[in-house]
Amino acid sequence: MTSFRPRSLPLLAASMLAGALLVAPVLAQPLQLQPAKPAGSSATTTPANRPTPLPPIRPDGLGVARADGGTSVVTATAEPPAAAVRPARAQTRSAAPASQAEAVEKLNAYFNGFVALQGDFIQFAADGRRFEGKIYVQRPGKMRFDYRPPVTMEVVADGTSVAIRDSKLATQDLYSIGQTPLKFLLKERMDLAKDSIVTGYSTKGDILSVRIEDRSTLGGTSKITLNYDLAANVLRQWVVIDPQGYETSVSLYNLDTQRQPDPKNFVINYQRVL
Repeated sequence: MTSFRPRSLPLLAASMLAGALLVAPVLAQPLQLQPAKPAGSSATTTPANRPTPLPPIRPDGLGVARADGGTSVVTATAEPPAAAVRPARAQTRSAAPASQAEAVEKLNAYFNGFVALQGDFIQFAADGRRFEGKIYVQRPGKMRFDYRPPVTMEVVADGTSVAIRDSKLATQDLYSIGQTPLKFLLKERMDLAKDSIVTGYSTKGDILSVRIEDRSTLGGTSKITLNYDLAANVLRQWVVIDPQGYETSVSLYNLDTQRQPDPKNFVINYQRVL
């Protein structure tokens, strides 16, 4: 059954996603993200508006912990499976931005440096549950989250709509791409300052965190933190707080920007009855 739901996204079935669409303890819903704890910012200049390709992942993972209102929530960026870890190689740490504008331009350059992306993700819900799967992106507008069992959901964006399918519940819910918090992954040309409200940035070690708000998402404002690895030049994690206050973190690894995803990954059958 295909339906349009006028309620906040379950967060990208949980991810880039994604935003995000696996809300709270409800398994058959999309994902949200978790905010990183602000840290002190560094002061070094960095080139702006320069596309930067996505290199192989470093073996070490990213972990961010935060406490909110007395309730401890761990935005764990789990380490990838041993089989996915590649031998370490020398990394040259990119200069930390000296201002918020430079931090934004660094992320803009990263996102605008690729058209296609695919890899693995690990998602943590606010209650600590862990979900894994594959992510595929073809800009502009196309994206897919494939969850591994026992999750029975998948999220597909075809350039116009986002479909959240649940094979167990036999449902397919449709949303406008413009209403999802993961628009930043899908735009043809990224401009974080123009497309969202930048609320701050911080650096901690090799990790640059940029915090934004998207007030056009379904249900209200979504708060998103993008965690970018300055040494590896790659997006490591995003954390989303949806309009209802649910938090979800999504960590990325094994990212590949050279291969083109199969176009069949981004097809929505609007007549489909699951």
